[in-house]
Amino acid sequence: MKADALRGHLDGLLLATLDGKRLHGYAIIEALQQRSGGAVSLPTGTVYPALRRLERSGYVRSEWSTVGGRQRRTYSLTPSGMRTLNDERRAWREFTAAIDGVLGAPAASVR
Repeated sequence: MKADALRGHLDGLLLATLDGKRLHGYAIIEALQQRSGGAVSLPTGTVYPALRRLERSGYVRSEWSTVGGRQRRTYSLTPSGMRTLNDERRAWREFTAAIDGVLGAPAASVR
């Protein structure tokens, strides 16, 4: 998938990946790949700064925990992050409906 296609959607993708879960950074990257059928593969240099930004904004919280015997910072949604995710989902449905109206099946021709 082209990086340009993801521009503007990174926050929503990360928040959705954390919906109902507590994951460390690499697990978030793996979940994005799995849920997208391999189409979304983000480098750590993109994901970790975005997670820190989302944390500063109050949308995610992090804490240190032991995962597989290793200390890792795990991330989860805050109530504010859940509200933001719901807003992102609503905006995405509106956007895709509008684009589908143009790019979807051809309209019946008027004669």
